[in-house]
Amino acid sequence: MNWLQALILGIVQGLTEFLPVSSSGHLEIGQALLGTTGEENLTFAIIVHTATVLSTLVILWHEVAQLLKGTFTTIKWNAEKDYVAKILVSMIPVFIVGMFFKEQVESFFGNGLLLVGVCLLITALLLALSEWLQKKKQSEGHEVGYKDAIIIGLAQACAVLPGLSRSGTTIATGLLCGVKKESVAQFSFLMVLIPILGEAFLDLIKLLQGEVVSNLAILPAIVGFVAAFCTGCFACKFMIEIVRRQRLVWFALYCAIVGTATIIITLC
Repeated sequence: MNWLQALILGIVQGLTEFLPVSSSGHLEIGQALLGTTGEENLTFAIIVHTATVLSTLVILWHEVAQLLKGTFTTIKWNAEKDYVAKILVSMIPVFIVGMFFKEQVESFFGNGLLLVGVCLLITALLLALSEWLQKKKQSEGHEVGYKDAIIIGLAQACAVLPGLSRSGTTIATGLLCGVKKESVAQFSFLMVLIPILGEAFLDLIKLLQGEVVSNLAILPAIVGFVAAFCTGCFACKFMIEIVRRQRLVWFALYCAIVGTATIIITLC
């Protein structure tokens, strides 16, 4: 992988991590089109996913700091502790998948783009359905509850498949549960911080211990990280505004087009 390929893939990862179009699916498509190798892809994915998590911390730093302050500066149960508890509840399904089905999930990556195309179509359906139902409702929705948290968490666990957008699936699921648009967008971005940081930390340990062999050069790694971080900051802020204005149908259309094209190209 050269620096230009890393730049392109870093931009793709940064933009699509928060937009409801599947970062893993687009990264798979981009790597296939650019012809990068498997070992480089694994290391690069670790780097750019870490970059996008850091971009979330930058954009939502005020919210994160407020949650940490409210959680650790008092022993009384408060709104911040309640919110953090909901985030922890939402992590249970993906924790189970990561602990017991990690190898099965990893086997879906790098084995062709047919699954990516199918999952993109599922993402399109979820986005379109959530927006359609939201327009039919008269109420503004409610804040995230514990029941909503576990349902959204189940959606996040399903979204480990390449092509099934994590942000799109969790946001659409939250909207289908009747959660407020602004609330579900913020919750969707915050709930992924610990799982991705934990996964990146474990993968980094494997790299340092030599369990994962990589020949990714330093320059492409740096370029990819910076590109993913900068575009991730933009996409995170942009996506919150998009959800607030309820314009998910355009992303549904995009996912439908890309998913259909991917399936056709794969089968032909």
